[in-house]
Amino acid sequence: MSPLSRRQFLLTAGTSVAAATLLAACSGPGPTPVSPTATPTSTPAGLPVWTDLATQVKGTLVLPSDASYATVKLTENPRFDGAQPLAILQASSAADVAAGLAFAAKYALPLALRAGGHNYEGWSAGGAPGTGVPASFVISTATLTDVTLSSDQSTVQVGAGASLAQVYNTVGTAGRAVAGGSCATVGVTGLTLGGGVGVLVRAFGLACDQLTGVEIVTADGTVHETSASTDSDLFWACQGGGGGTLGIVTGLTFATKAAPPVTTWYVEWPWSAAADVIAAWQTWAPSADNDLWSTLKLLGGETHQGDPSVSVSGTWIGEQSALAAQLAPLLNGVSASPTTNQSFHHTYVDAMMIEAGCQNTPIAQCNTGPGGALTREPSSGTSNIGYTTLDSSGISDLIAQVNAAQNVSGMTEGGISMDALGGVVATVDPSATAFVHRKALMTVQYTATFAVGADPAPFDAYVRTFRTTMTNHWQNWAYVNYCDATVPDADTAYFGANLPRLTQLKQQYDPHNLFTQPQSY
Repeated sequence: MSPLSRRQFLLTAGTSVAAATLLAACSGPGPTPVSPTATPTSTPAGLPVWTDLATQVKGTLVLPSDASYATVKLTENPRFDGAQPLAILQASSAADVAAGLAFAAKYALPLALRAGGHNYEGWSAGGAPGTGVPASFVISTATLTDVTLSSDQSTVQVGAGASLAQVYNTVGTAGRAVAGGSCATVGVTGLTLGGGVGVLVRAFGLACDQLTGVEIVTADGTVHETSASTDSDLFWACQGGGGGTLGIVTGLTFATKAAPPVTTWYVEWPWSAAADVIAAWQTWAPSADNDLWSTLKLLGGETHQGDPSVSVSGTWIGEQSALAAQLAPLLNGVSASPTTNQSFHHTYVDAMMIEAGCQNTPIAQCNTGPGGALTREPSSGTSNIGYTTLDSSGISDLIAQVNAAQNVSGMTEGGISMDALGGVVATVDPSATAFVHRKALMTVQYTATFAVGADPAPFDAYVRTFRTTMTNHWQNWAYVNYCDATVPDADTAYFGANLPRLTQLKQQYDPHNLFTQPQSY
């Protein structure tokens, strides 16, 4: 039996994350002050003298006149390639980040912050047309990619620019595991700071639940170390408080687990069964065995000639022989027989690399940069958080919106992914970390992909209309890693009852509002 195709098994849900490099506040013992202090001034000190900054840092300062600028300025989404940032600082350390912050404050420069470069709204691009961000000075931690296991392999230190694939490769090759998503190029920092829904989330918890330490440079240029036992309120904010608000993360430490074997599986039905599949999945998936995770996808567009597709795929870390019994309630709840029902047993590291689309690809090529084997693709996206199951009206509305994808000219693929929560995620009190949506049944992502150079407007309209329609059933809740500038009262949608505490931390750690990313609380 051949492996699943990339389209069949790419578990995009919960990982197409906003990958801005900032986190909403963390500090720690023995903070290391860095001179000069980044205290913003309302009167800029004239035009920025970039040569002064270049002499202060060990990393690379890239200016528009440099040959590498056209490449270095790019994010993971080609729709934002029109950005013309003032400069990009490729930081080599927390000290470089502090110097960059002081420089930005001295000259009152707009800031954009970048790690993985997956921010849905392009806010990390530094001023792309249509993003609402002016031409900005980009501080990038993308080159901080070291991934180092502790001597006993119980923890792993991760540079803020490391991708998910890089972490999986290092940790998994050593027989250890962390929970994450399925997009190879997503930055682990952005994924984690927004919470981090991934493909083992019901068994392992969110990515932020595995954090044991965070190094962050706060708005005043001070380098802090944080943990659950030191400056615990700020460490709390690191666990789902989102990015772009209070500081620039330069490193993270995660607890690891023994790597389990992983069975990946995929079931597809005829489109006529879509209503049955939705009804069966939404009552089964969030309460299934904790070792089973799944995503329900309904997708249309040009890659789905005729009818859209409806499928459920996922991971199982129990005995492979027990998978059939786990899936039986789902299959029995759908009157139609599946057109495809496949499963494959893997080592942890092989399963994670397959999900990341990097099976049989050298880790050095598992990226979209020069020499990389992956391709950037323009996209639009937004989200909901589902706390309730859909009634027949909601299911009908959902199916109608997926069918509408067939009429959007130029859409490569578009629709909805619903990713199961529950499991150990729901055992944590919603106030225990900044990620508030612990009791939700699922995260929901609306996406559309299209050709490079196409006008994104009709695709943005498609995903946002889909969201508006389904918000009538799921309310306005949303996931910060799928940021959307048009979400009403976005901060409440992302953070709910945890917003007041996050707002207090903003006032405390960035009183001069140095970080002004849209939707900053």
